[in-house]
Amino acid sequence: MLPSLALLQLIAVSLLAHVALAGSRVTTSLYAISLHASEFTIGSLIALYSLFPMLLAVPAGRAIDRMGMLRPMLAGAAAVALGCALPGLVGGLAILYVASVLMGTGFMVIQVAAQHSVGVMSNDAQRASNYSWLALGFSISGFCGPVTAGFIIDHARHGVSFLGFACVALCSLALIGCGPLRRAGQADASEHARPSAGGSAMELLRDGDMRRIYFVGTLLSSAWDLFTFVTPINGTRLGFSASTIGLILGSFSAATFAVRLIMPWVSKRLSEWQILTAALSLAVLCYLMFPFMHAAHSVMLVAALLGFAVGSAQPNMLALLHHTSPPGRAAEAVGMRVTIGNACQVVLPLAFGGAGAALGLQAVFWGMGAMIGAGVPTAWRKAHRPLGKY
Repeated sequence: MLPSLALLQLIAVSLLAHVALAGSRVTTSLYAISLHASEFTIGSLIALYSLFPMLLAVPAGRAIDRMGMLRPMLAGAAAVALGCALPGLVGGLAILYVASVLMGTGFMVIQVAAQHSVGVMSNDAQRASNYSWLALGFSISGFCGPVTAGFIIDHARHGVSFLGFACVALCSLALIGCGPLRRAGQADASEHARPSAGGSAMELLRDGDMRRIYFVGTLLSSAWDLFTFVTPINGTRLGFSASTIGLILGSFSAATFAVRLIMPWVSKRLSEWQILTAALSLAVLCYLMFPFMHAAHSVMLVAALLGFAVGSAQPNMLALLHHTSPPGRAAEAVGMRVTIGNACQVVLPLAFGGAGAALGLQAVFWGMGAMIGAGVPTAWRKAHRPLGKY
């Protein structure tokens, strides 16, 4: 079943905002390099895209629970547009720090609001399928943003790229304020015009079912992060060219797109926990196989299998979160997931890099496989509960 018009509009808003974010991140790195910034400076700029979202995702979720998604999404899109526009209008290295904070934090608000709103717009039977449509949009934008940035920079300059993505973010802002999505947002605001549910964010982690969801989601997110971090290093050590490494990464991305395309069909036949059990098991197998893969085509095949595994995770994780979260705290639960995800993006590359330098990549691959495997029993038990889908 195709999504509703309001949901299609929400996906378009998220897609456009993510194109602006992904493209601006690449442009920020290349612009900083053109200004002869050090590797530490470039790393700190990119870290700012995740640092403030890590700190503010839970408060943003609480605000969305309290007031609905419309106003936070408008503010988030405006922040992304301003963050993209500033380096194009002002220029210089210092402005990139401000821009990185605005773009990363603004998109985080849109992400939390969109993921929460899909759950609100969906019934139990449609929820995993609708989250798959949203994830599919992110797969498209994750490819389009960097490619567009590279094309513009090659044929114009960095400032034009920033201004172009500011226009894309403004299109996202315009879409929020009109049509079915605006009406859905107004209805959502009326529904949420009451005191929010009480309790601290840590109460979400004290709930056993929520803790299991976050645990399994963190493992699968880590599997994704490790692959994107270590593939260029592993490919270089195997003697692959830059284009070959790009094809390996491309095969992974294509697989995440493909699995999200078929996920609406799969989710009608398997429960969320059954899919997550299969995803964890396949990810473990892939990480056990990577050290034995030395030819480009074999690495590409295993990368595609890993893409199938981790690409299936997000829609089902979000469906479980919406169903399991305490009443009135669904957006806060999504915010906690975003906080954990951004923390992993800040911490894991440092940990993986240190382990790889000390122990070698083979130990890193197998260690990651063992870590993911620790989640299989948890997912298996939940998948084989005798009553209920969840």
